Parts: sequence; C-alpha cells; structure tokens
Amino acid sequence: MNLQRQPHTSPLQKVARILLGTFMVFAGIGHLTFQRKAFQAQVPEWLPVPKDFTVVSSGFVEIALGLTLIFWKKQRVNTGIFLALFYILVFPGNIAQYIGHKDAFGLDTDGKRLGRLFFQPVLILWVLWSTGALKKISKREIG
Repeated sequence: MNLQRQPHTSPLQKVARILLGTFMVFAGIGHLTFQRKAFQAQVPEWLPVPKDFTVVSSGFVEIALGLTLIFWKKQRVNTGIFLALFYILVFPGNIAQYIGHKDAFGLDTDGKRLGRLFFQPVLILWVLWSTGALKKISKREIG
C-alpha cells in the first residue's frame, strides 16, 4: 500500500478539489465568526460537549482540511479520505437540524432541510473523486 503515490487527476478534478477546499476554508471561517450561531443550530442536543466548542473546533478542522486539500498535493488522497470521514461525522448535525426543525443557512422549511440531507453524499463523492481517492479505493490500494 503506497499512499504517497497519488493517482493522476484531470484538470476538472483539480478545479473541483480547489473549489471544495476554498468552500471548506470559507465554511471554517464562518464557524469561527459570522455564522457561529447558525452552526450551533446543527449541533445535536445529545452531544456531550458544549455547542460552541463543537462549532469552533470543527471550524479549525475545516480550515485545516480545506487548506490541505488545496495545497498539499502529496496528501491529496489521504486528505480526501479524511474529509469524506469528516462529512460522515458531521452528518448527524444535519439530521438534528432536520428533526429539530431548526432554521439556519436559509434552510427554513422541513423540505429544504430534508433536501440538504441528500447533498451530503454528493459532498462525499465530490471529495473522493476530486482527490483521486475514489480511484485508489476502487483499485483496492487502500486498506
């Protein structure tokens, strides 16, 4: 298993990866500043840590993953896998927002909140495809 050798990615994949990385940095900054309260609406009530700690710490993680996605070419695949796992880990927050009928990010109806739930798998596929991780995984070169 050689995770240092990165699969070739197309120019479209590179653009998609950089866009996603930029989005992650922007979202992380939002966690720390202007969208902090909105992100708190997504933190499930059952989580045993303070909501603000969850929002701030996930913001730092998002910034780090976003910058890594953009700039650390030799770790594209690993970063893609870590970000996909991160999206899986934060998914309960999206579910909590839907179940709790909490308005945030313009999601002010149950239909909009439900629609967002279906976007999470798209993000996961986006990051795995754009980093070449999907290609590595499909060739069973990981694990």
